[in-house]
Amino acid sequence: MKKQPITVAIGQSVKLKEFDADYFNSDWTKESAGQQVEQNSKVIAELAYRLYAENRRAVLVILQGIDASGKDGTIRVVMSSVNPQSCQVTSFKTPSSEELDHDFLWRIHRAVPPHGNIGIFNRSQYEDVLIVRVRNLVPEKEWRTRYDRINEFEQLLVDGGMTILKFFLHISKDEQRQRLQERLDDRGKNWKFRLGDLEERKLWDEYQAAYDDVLTKCNTKHAPWHIVPADRKWYRNLVVSQTIRETLEKMDPQFPPPEPGLDKVVIE
Repeated sequence: MKKQPITVAIGQSVKLKEFDADYFNSDWTKESAGQQVEQNSKVIAELAYRLYAENRRAVLVILQGIDASGKDGTIRVVMSSVNPQSCQVTSFKTPSSEELDHDFLWRIHRAVPPHGNIGIFNRSQYEDVLIVRVRNLVPEKEWRTRYDRINEFEQLLVDGGMTILKFFLHISKDEQRQRLQERLDDRGKNWKFRLGDLEERKLWDEYQAAYDDVLTKCNTKHAPWHIVPADRKWYRNLVVSQTIRETLEKMDPQFPPPEPGLDKVVIE
C-alpha cells in the first residue's frame, strides 16, 4: 500500500478526492493501534500535567470534519486520561445573537486556552469559511477575506506562546451514510441524529470544495493542517494521539523550580 501523507507542503493545492479516507499504515493493526493509543493517552496526561505546572505555554487542538466524522469520539478516546482542570473542550455551534453582534473571530478568541492548558475546539473559526460559504450566509466578498484573517489570528496566538494542532477528520461519503444510519437505528444514538444532517449531506460536494480551499489557503508553517484518514476509527485515534504526544514531547514542558530553602523545611 502506497504511503499517504498526513501533512502536505505549504502552498500545495489540496484535493480531498486524492486522499483515501480508508487509508491506514499497514504497520498497525486495530489491536496494536488500540494499545498504542492507550499508552499515548497516558503520556499526554503526564505531559499535560507538566504543561499546567509550567504555565508558560498552551496547546490548541482544532478538530474539523463533516458531520459524523468522529470529532466527539476522538476527544473521548484520546483525551480520556487528561485532568479536566487543565483541558477544556469548546464546541462551536450556531452563533448566538451576542456573538453575531461581534466580528466572526470574537467568540473564538474568548475560548482560546490560557497558558498551561490544552484547549480543544470541536469545530472552530473554520465554520466561518465553510457553512457560511456553502449556505450562502454571508456575501462571497466577505468570506473570501476570512482566510487571511484566520491565518493572521493563528499567527497572533502562536506569537503569544500557543502551539496549534489542526486535524481534518476525513471520511468518505459512504462511511458517513453508515454512521448516520447507525444513529438512526440505535436508540442510544438517536439523540445525535438531526434531520438537518440529511440536508447537509445533500451538499457533500460543496463542502468538499470548501474544505479543499481551507486545507490549501490555511495550511501555514505556524499552523499546518493534518489530514487524518478517519473511516477507520482506530487509525484516526492513533494518528491524532500520536501527533499530540509527539508535539508535547517536543515542547518538553518542565516543572517550575521549587522555592529556595525547601530542603531545610521541617513540618511539625
